[in-house]
Amino acid sequence: MLTHTYYGLGTVINLSVAAPANETDIEAGYELIRKFEKKLTVNREYSEVVAINNAAGKHAVMVSKSTYELIKLAVHASQLQMGFNVALGPLVKLWGIGFNDAQLPEAADIKKLLHVLSPTKIKLDDATQSVFLLEPQMQLDFGGIAKGYIADAVGILWRLRGVQQGIIDLGGNLLLVGEGPHLGRWHIGIQDPLRKRNIPIGRLTVHAGAVVTAGIYERVLKAHGKEYHHIFNAQTGYPVTNGLSSVTLVSPHSVDGDLWTTLAFCQGATRGRRLIEDQPELEGVFIQQNGEVTLTSGLKESYRAFNY
Repeated sequence: MLTHTYYGLGTVINLSVAAPANETDIEAGYELIRKFEKKLTVNREYSEVVAINNAAGKHAVMVSKSTYELIKLAVHASQLQMGFNVALGPLVKLWGIGFNDAQLPEAADIKKLLHVLSPTKIKLDDATQSVFLLEPQMQLDFGGIAKGYIADAVGILWRLRGVQQGIIDLGGNLLLVGEGPHLGRWHIGIQDPLRKRNIPIGRLTVHAGAVVTAGIYERVLKAHGKEYHHIFNAQTGYPVTNGLSSVTLVSPHSVDGDLWTTLAFCQGATRGRRLIEDQPELEGVFIQQNGEVTLTSGLKESYRAFNY
């Protein structure tokens, strides 16, 4: 399988295709990723999302069809108030976890931001495809949904180009295209949160679709003898604390896996597993900080635990 590695979306990107697909298919996929990043990033001087954030409390901003579609999906998911929140931008920026300026904020600074984290203060207008953040200081952030949305777009592109077998890996957010090499299925390792990178705790055998993980073991801030991860509770302004290390979901579409991993993680191991059991097309692997692994019922025949 031919693989090219890039850096984008704040992570390492690996795009792989099997013959007869070739480099032109990989480059077409990466070019599409770059186009989405230019629209959605909040880490450059200009993007459609930066324009929305800069206009917070002032006026609405019209955006492209794909950006509006993603924002509408993210706002709807945020209004479930189950853990995912597209309005967390100010909090993400204040903590800076995963960036060089990461810091433990003052409690008073966190408290000052809590009132602008409400997704109910995002006004959407379908007629004009415009977005208005009603409060000054509000900022959108698409962590937990953008990579899944983009992976699905690349998957559609590849299928239109005739790619029969490929892997879209956006920083561990996997979309498996076509039949896998193992009797039509794919073998996917699940990272052990307590061990070094690329050491799996177990393996899933799955058909084409998405395998997405939300975990607390890679983007971490260490301060005053404690560790702080990047999955935040909008009610407190601090990282979620519920004993989970990671949630990995298997889903037909990457955007669903991306979104529901966050929702399930924020619910904790017990409620999160029940939540995923209630979603007909989703299955999950829950790994707690003590190393305990829990599976949803549909994965019990597909998961193989490793013993070292």
